[in-house]
Amino acid sequence: MEENNRRYKIAFVTLGCKVNQYETNAMIQKLSDKYDIVSHTEFADIYIINTCTVTNMSDRKSRQLLRRCKEINKDAYIIAVGCYAEVSREELEKIDEVDLVLGNKQKKDIDLYIESFLENKNSNNSSKFIYDSKDNTNNNEYIEFGTVTYTEKTRAVIKIQDGCNNFCSYCIIPYARGRIVSRDKDNILKEISKITERGIKEVVLTGIHISSYGKEKDDGYRLIDLLEDINKIDNLKRIRLGSLEPTLITDEFCTRLKKVTKMCHHFHLSLQSGCDKTLKEMNRKYTCEEFLEVTKRLRKLYDDVILTTDIIVGFPNETDEDFEKTYEFLKEINFYKMHIFKYSPRKGTVAYKMKNQISGAIKDVRSHKLIKLSNENEERYLKSYIGKNVNVLFEEKDGEYIKGHTQNYIMCKAKLDESKINDIVTVKAIEEKGDCLICI
Repeated sequence: MEENNRRYKIAFVTLGCKVNQYETNAMIQKLSDKYDIVSHTEFADIYIINTCTVTNMSDRKSRQLLRRCKEINKDAYIIAVGCYAEVSREELEKIDEVDLVLGNKQKKDIDLYIESFLENKNSNNSSKFIYDSKDNTNNNEYIEFGTVTYTEKTRAVIKIQDGCNNFCSYCIIPYARGRIVSRDKDNILKEISKITERGIKEVVLTGIHISSYGKEKDDGYRLIDLLEDINKIDNLKRIRLGSLEPTLITDEFCTRLKKVTKMCHHFHLSLQSGCDKTLKEMNRKYTCEEFLEVTKRLRKLYDDVILTTDIIVGFPNETDEDFEKTYEFLKEINFYKMHIFKYSPRKGTVAYKMKNQISGAIKDVRSHKLIKLSNENEERYLKSYIGKNVNVLFEEKDGEYIKGHTQNYIMCKAKLDESKINDIVTVKAIEEKGDCLICI
């Protein structure tokens, strides 16, 4: 699209998860033929903010970025897309800086919406356009973006599903993303095959709730079937999974997983609390004992398995005793790393209306205690590797080092030639430094 013989410049800002990052990349590929894509810190004619709404802080960041882009170019058009745009349309309508609001389902047609928007802006005086996110959308089908290649350094991110049916009491995402829809396996396998032809050795499977892959269909094809098929792709060396629901990890799943030889031995299991009472109020679908059994299965499956998790502190009704149960349970599990979140009341969720909301001061204390435990765990894990050989897929230069990850997702640095980037190299860990291993 051109204005006065000059192509419009478009900039993107992405908040939130890998799914949003994947979809931003898809939108960029849609627009790059007609528009010049520039950094969001540069002068642009159109700024597209791919918003997140997982917490109130995410909403705030989305609003701040919408306004900040307008400060770079006061005459720019500001477009809000994504989860915040999906569930908070009325709020966005009141923000003067916003010109166009699109939901998640409309990202695949971003080029058409921008073209229509610009034509309307040039032909009438309407100052704002809010498109209905349900327009022309079959909510029971996965929306395919077409050929997408989204790489993080030397690994590729592959979106395999969207939506969630769990409706955890603290979470707004099912309202923003809808019910589960799974991507066609042939499209997934085709995308990964194309990526490996470019020399990419590792893929990360992502989605809103990848553990539910295929469950809305009656063909019996599930995540483990997909993993087995991906494992057959030539030249691919590693398969990494995004966040998993613990209930996925059954004995049968593990028996089949053992044969997926390219699987990375790192699993991010979404726990949220180590107290059964809190888990029930969160509407999680497992108990602490069931979760513990899952970790035992994985540790029996792989000697070098690394487990990470998410924990929410300060959930409504969480007493000091409840928190101590969580703390002791986390010590027992001994995660490599834990991502600690202070509960954020999210309007539209069940938990938002719960009584006994926890004060910010108490959340701070509990958060700091768990962060300290996580740091201690990480340091102990890293020190246990000193003197051992590890296989590292090196990803990028970092000062005098190049750095990358082991197959179980430990960060490593080594003073090797840059030609080793995108190679899997066996190195020896000699020192623990911060959050990584120094290797030779």
